[in-house]
Amino acid sequence: MRERRYEIVLCRRERDQLTLEMLAATAEIHPGLIEQFVAYGLLEPVEWAGPMLLFDAAAVPRLQAILRLRRDTGVNLAGIGMILDLLDRLRALERENQWLRAQQ
Repeated sequence: MRERRYEIVLCRRERDQLTLEMLAATAEIHPGLIEQFVAYGLLEPVEWAGPMLLFDAAAVPRLQAILRLRRDTGVNLAGIGMILDLLDRLRALERENQWLRAQQ
């Protein structure tokens, strides 16, 4: 008789969250710079736990994009905000376009 095998799938209900210090260490930058990005609206914490900021794991690639734009293009923070906003809108339109194509 053949033995049945089942795949175990682990899932977590809580989202992975990073503190300001953890996010700064990941990007190897000073936490104060991340606070500036938050003040400009470039990064948004998912939770304010008193004086502590908590970020979603998705903040890491966004932070890397911000740093890359600053380093490679020399764009100021206001310009980076506009670029990121346009990229977010473009991604949303691409998702909507894919969904509409799937409906046909």
